[in-house]
Amino acid sequence: MKTLTTTVARIVFAIPFLIFGIFHFLNAEQMASMVPFPPEMFWNYLVGAGMIAAAIAFIIKKYAKLAGLLLALMLLIFILGIHLPGIIGADTQEAMMQPMQGFLKDMVIMGGALAFAGMFDRDEA
Repeated sequence: MKTLTTTVARIVFAIPFLIFGIFHFLNAEQMASMVPFPPEMFWNYLVGAGMIAAAIAFIIKKYAKLAGLLLALMLLIFILGIHLPGIIGADTQEAMMQPMQGFLKDMVIMGGALAFAGMFDRDEA
């Protein structure tokens, strides 16, 4: 059971970040179009590289604590810089739904990243 809640959980948590990070490079133009501030392409590539680095850090258990903390910080920036303005600026309840979903999704993932950061010892950090 411990393997399921540690090793398997760590790898399952990392895989989507690896895939999303790759998408930031494969679909750079489309992904950059969602970035709300310039230079859009720079931020797109930085986020993609950060996601890939975090996924690798979780999988190999090197700098995993730092990766979890930086991933949580990145998600907080998404929450405050992208989703919250979308919620506040929505003029109808329907217009608020998509940014609200992103807000809540990133909050959940941020909590997971912080929990994973807390799993790792200094030796693995």
